[in-house]
Amino acid sequence: MAHIDYYFSTLSPYTYLGGTRLEEIAARHGATIAYKPLDVIALFARTGGTPPKDRHPNRQAYRLQELTRQSKKTGLPLNLKPAHWPTNGAPSSYAVIAAQNAGGGDMGKLVHAILRACWAEDKDVADDAVIRAALSEAGFDPALADSGLLQGAETYAANLEEAVERGAFGAPFYITDSGQHFWGQDRLDDLDLHLAGKL
Repeated sequence: MAHIDYYFSTLSPYTYLGGTRLEEIAARHGATIAYKPLDVIALFARTGGTPPKDRHPNRQAYRLQELTRQSKKTGLPLNLKPAHWPTNGAPSSYAVIAAQNAGGGDMGKLVHAILRACWAEDKDVADDAVIRAALSEAGFDPALADSGLLQGAETYAANLEEAVERGAFGAPFYITDSGQHFWGQDRLDDLDLHLAGKL
């Protein structure tokens, strides 16, 4: 059975624009997914990237155009300047980690609900009520928002170290058990073809 390690940020617009396509692809190929939220700004710093606010104006302008195009292609509504971004991504990431450890719900739905809250609903994903609502929507106990915080913090930091060690440098980033790397939601079709043995 194929396996995908999924490195992502709960604050990333590109992760949001991936929707639940990763889960659909994994289901089609019988692949498992390990969800590994991390601090993408720290990942940039460790791997030669630049936070959006520090990029040259040309790059910032292109990013806005590309996000608009990707939003239209995916049919996912996107606010280019959400009210609560950037915010603290740790609390929502800890909840994702706790949910994955607890099981019993839909991980893809949880991650997407958190990202949708930021990028389409102008909600603060560092807010406990927003995190609880996302957990409930995805079939998890909302109390997971307050549990396993120490383990969440440790895993969140470990995910960053692991991502750097394994060659990731942005979000979303997908690494298969065969060692293939795919960066960005616009490479999900390539991941699909790879799992099908065609790429």
